[in-house]
Amino acid sequence: MAQRMALYMQDKHSIRYEIDMVKYAEERGFSEIWQADTRLARDCVVLMSAFAAQTRRLRLGSGVLPIWTRNPAVIAATFSTLWELAGRDPDGRGRIMLGLGAWWEPISSRVGVRRERPLDAMREHVEAIRALFRMEEVTYQGDFVHLDRVRLDVAFGDASPRDIPIYIGATGPKMLELAGEICDGVVLNYVVSVDYIREAVALVEKGAQRAGRTLAQVDRPELLVCCLSDTDPAAAMLEGKKLVAYYLGTEPHIMKASQVDEELIARVQQIVGWPATEADYLRAAQIIPDNVVRHLMAVGTSEECRTKVAEYIRAGVTCPILYPMMDDIKPVIDAFADWTP
Repeated sequence: MAQRMALYMQDKHSIRYEIDMVKYAEERGFSEIWQADTRLARDCVVLMSAFAAQTRRLRLGSGVLPIWTRNPAVIAATFSTLWELAGRDPDGRGRIMLGLGAWWEPISSRVGVRRERPLDAMREHVEAIRALFRMEEVTYQGDFVHLDRVRLDVAFGDASPRDIPIYIGATGPKMLELAGEICDGVVLNYVVSVDYIREAVALVEKGAQRAGRTLAQVDRPELLVCCLSDTDPAAAMLEGKKLVAYYLGTEPHIMKASQVDEELIARVQQIVGWPATEADYLRAAQIIPDNVVRHLMAVGTSEECRTKVAEYIRAGVTCPILYPMMDDIKPVIDAFADWTP
């Protein structure tokens, strides 16, 4: 059986082009699309709606929606609407997946969000939203979630429970354990090493065991950058370096998790902040060694990228969510269509 494969859409490409590539990925047998809620650039719900209207089989996930930006009842109503719009896949499952995240700095504080006790906040949101998806009347009085006799009050049409799996986008050890304990799955982060993924999967399993579950009961898709070019592998490497520069500069906690040299992180941070420009990323790319990029993503020719993606699968990833960084997405889709590692 071919490996389950997904695409990750962020804001690298135009929306019209992304829609075309989503339809092409469906034709080539990809199983799902995960849409980023990208900084303050693109809203995942809007793009998921567009993809749902243009496809019939692909499952669609938010990768990931910040819990601080919408009330949990509004999140449930929004994703219930997406569930209605998308309909069911050929196996009879709903096509929508809800990925939630705790957001990140520096963006959250700059827009007035105080990310206090993110583990507790995440647990409360997942519990409340799941109950709403069951179409129950929910009263929930937590520290972060306050619902008083709230339900998805569908007056017309299908009022059955929404089969929308809930995922947490997790990077840190405690959030990984929480995902294993309370969620249908975890969206593992990108620009991380294979060794990091092994450790992350072990933490997810630890959380699952705490809830009396096995690791097999927790889905483990991973965002995975794919800079692929059979005609110009050097250009693919440069694109990879630019993305690494972004993460070194703005999300160094992810880089530290993958044991990237802290001196390199500090040097890049002197060049790249948030927000940064394409020119900033290009300047920072000049000081990033090739081996750092190969350590953190799939880069190079089709064969090199397939070999690297297979390493992540062996480390415990159930579905690679490929993030194509080149201008042309088709070669990535073609390289992994009907692929068995």
